Amino acid sequence: MYKTIGADGREYGPVSGDQLRQWITEGRVNADTQVLPEGGAGWLPLRVLPEFSALLAGGSTPPPIRSHPGQLGGMPLQKNNPFAVTGLTLGIFSVTFGLCCCYGLPFNLLGIIFSLIGLAQIQKHPDAYSGRGLAIAGLICSIVSLTLAAALMTIGFAMSGDQILNALKKL
Repeated sequence: MYKTIGADGREYGPVSGDQLRQWITEGRVNADTQVLPEGGAGWLPLRVLPEFSALLAGGSTPPPIRSHPGQLGGMPLQKNNPFAVTGLTLGIFSVTFGLCCCYGLPFNLLGIIFSLIGLAQIQKHPDAYSGRGLAIAGLICSIVSLTLAAALMTIGFAMSGDQILNALKKL
């Protein structure tokens, strides 16, 4: 008679050796399953018990579940949505370098468009795509850049170059 610890952490048994052999062939237990033989001093992996070694070595246990490419442990891997990544890249570029020369245009507009497309695709296919945070960050950066560009353009149209320089000198 034997007791086993299942994959759920619960103790099962006592069961006979024949029942344990059937569980091996059904794949309910494997070589690493912890077993306590009747009268045994402690829990042992099933593979060290000689009465089961032939059955375990015979390859009658089912093979482990193999993952297909792009999967880990049977679960599909999510990849970052390329539109979300592009939207974030354009948003960062529009805030940093873009404002220096061209008010961030067209990078901030493209960043908004790419981020919105990325968010829509992530919402439509949540099992395939991740990167919602990237798309939101790209959207925020692009909107901030567009807002700054509008403010700078408004100031530029409202004042002449001399007025801007005089205002800066007073600060």
